[in-house]
Amino acid sequence: MNDPRLLEVSVALCTYNGARFLREQVRSICLQTRPPVEIVLSDDASRDGSVEVVRAAVAECAAERPGPPIALRVFENPVALRVVKNFEQAISACTSELIALSDQDDVWMPDRLALMVAHFEQDANLMLLHTDARLVDSERRDLNQTLFHALEVTPLELTQVHSGKAFDALLRRNLVTGATTVFRRALLADALPLPVEWVHDEWLAIVASTTARVDLLEQPLIEYRQHESNQIGARRDTFKEKVRKALASRGNTHVERAIKAELLLERLLQLGDRVPPEIIAKVRSKIVHQRFRAALPPSRLARIVPIAREAMTGRYDKFGRGVRGVVRDLFESV
Repeated sequence: MNDPRLLEVSVALCTYNGARFLREQVRSICLQTRPPVEIVLSDDASRDGSVEVVRAAVAECAAERPGPPIALRVFENPVALRVVKNFEQAISACTSELIALSDQDDVWMPDRLALMVAHFEQDANLMLLHTDARLVDSERRDLNQTLFHALEVTPLELTQVHSGKAFDALLRRNLVTGATTVFRRALLADALPLPVEWVHDEWLAIVASTTARVDLLEQPLIEYRQHESNQIGARRDTFKEKVRKALASRGNTHVERAIKAELLLERLLQLGDRVPPEIIAKVRSKIVHQRFRAALPPSRLARIVPIAREAMTGRYDKFGRGVRGVVRDLFESV
């Protein structure tokens, strides 16, 4: 790690009452074949000794592995900031050129950072990289499913991302899970402050995709633990669950999505000429689509004609799940 040509990595680790799993997670970070130079821990008012577990695990690894020690910097929030602002605090304090996001309950494959950093070293335009993950239960038993399978990532979406069109895929829906993500610190100049209306990982990814390249690796490089305390987890819906969602109340879903798109447009306009005009136009069109969906009438019968007209514009395919979105709009209750 003393070679100045090598990109150094900071790990932004956020915790909240995660002592149960933290030792395994921290050890998997510290014992990487290409270890980070620092871990920035932002603890969100834990009451279970999470910070002490992290300190002990870092010290334990330092005694086991050769080479320079991994620096540990700790922020202890007396009042919880919640997920988005807790991550904002952690990533803002990271000093390396690359930042890896870390949840408190996963396990990294030993060569995760080595494989991901190599891609950044080969491509100066790569701003953010994420990967698939192997889903495991609380005891790390394999659930025989990957994260991309749970998210139903399609061949079209994979092709878009790999071909430099990640923005089109991400404007449709988020594919990026923070626990699998590494990005350049330069992204923070455009992405901060993080809006609380967005999840931190989807915001970082879509902002990155407007001015640089976002890519993914289809190999699972972490064990993504699924358990009862997950704040954000991953599981593929069954057919019955999809039907139930299609018939459920729409609530404020589309209003919130319109607000998120408006916040994105506001930020991108602040970036000026660095954002291509066609991207701005797509975000404006997304706002029109979400406002349309938010304003649909209560009567299912009265929705048929306007939904058909909207479907003919192609916006259901460009900004949502296509036919699935049409069906949900036709059958959702108010």
